Amino acid sequence: MARNFGSLDRRQAVQTLLADRGDLLVVSGLGSSSYDVFDAGDHPANFYLWGAMGGAAMVGLGIALARPQRPVAVITGDGEQLMGIGSLLTIAAHKCTNLSIVVLDNGHFGETGMQISHSGLGARLDLIASGAGIREVTEITDLKGVAEFRGELHNIKDGPRLAIVRIASGHVERVLPPRDGVYLKNRFRENLGLAVT
Repeated sequence: MARNFGSLDRRQAVQTLLADRGDLLVVSGLGSSSYDVFDAGDHPANFYLWGAMGGAAMVGLGIALARPQRPVAVITGDGEQLMGIGSLLTIAAHKCTNLSIVVLDNGHFGETGMQISHSGLGARLDLIASGAGIREVTEITDLKGVAEFRGELHNIKDGPRLAIVRIASGHVERVLPPRDGVYLKNRFRENLGLAVT
């Protein structure tokens, strides 16, 4: 049986999350979440994933482990996070305190035709994350909650944390970020003060 999901506008939610971002490093998951992050403002500290469904949380973990002094946020969708569900176990085991995962959950696979996702069919990402050992799990249903969680994205001591943001499932126009992988890699490395290869 399909569950009733949220009414939050995804673009407004992501814009609210990324306001006053400071030194936040952002990894965005496949498809709509990358469009949302780009629409909130392109930034050299954004790493957009293309064709890597299920990989966003693990890429975020790697970056967070490599840069423990910087806050890292993964912004992804429920379908993408469900594809990489095992990553929550690894993230919890590493106890990476500067990592936040934000799941934009509308209960659908937005990139493949809006089929109902496992989340929409009843899978509970909050319970899965808690069961994996992620101590701080939050469900957000309104913009006030999004704004309050924004401060947690900059907390590098108490993670890892996961927030499920209940968004509406309506159509949103695509806003495409750069898709050149070498360009994105080099730009991100330069932002980290690393040599560009």
